[in-house]
Amino acid sequence: PPDHKLLVHISNFREAKRVKDVVRIFARVRRAMPATLMMVGDGPDRSDAETEARDLGVAQDVRFLGRLDTVAPLLAAADMFVLPSQTESFGLAALEAMACGTPVVAARTGGLPELIVDGVDGILEPVGSVEAMARRAVDVLRDPVRHSQLREAARARAATFSSDVIVPQYEAYYQHV
Repeated sequence: PPDHKLLVHISNFREAKRVKDVVRIFARVRRAMPATLMMVGDGPDRSDAETEARDLGVAQDVRFLGRLDTVAPLLAAADMFVLPSQTESFGLAALEAMACGTPVVAARTGGLPELIVDGVDGILEPVGSVEAMARRAVDVLRDPVRHSQLREAARARAATFSSDVIVPQYEAYYQHV
């Protein structure tokens, strides 16, 4: 339905991805508005995330899809991508979401601050800041104009990381060296 929000998380469901925090963030969003969380991927912490969803009373609104070969249509349909990782070397999943026009709420860690400009094309909060991530996600999801601005800015920011832009920079650097 038009007022129903779709949040997505894609990862290998290991400790560094903090998948229980994904569910915790979603539970807070779900209390504020109708929403569904799509969890894409698999790994050792999947059962912990499933248990957390049951314990928080949101299991009926969380879908564990397993591994998918094609995620672009899901990302394009999403209202928010959630990535509260403990560490993230670059954040390729976040970049893919942004390229699909989906704003990202993420932890300020690793390479994510190079990718996401807080408040411009996504949301960054300290690792473990479940309340802050959820509050800011709700604020954006409740404001259609702000959400649309973040969508457009996310797509534009992702374009600056396209191979057409990045490869010539690497080639120039190698030529220089």
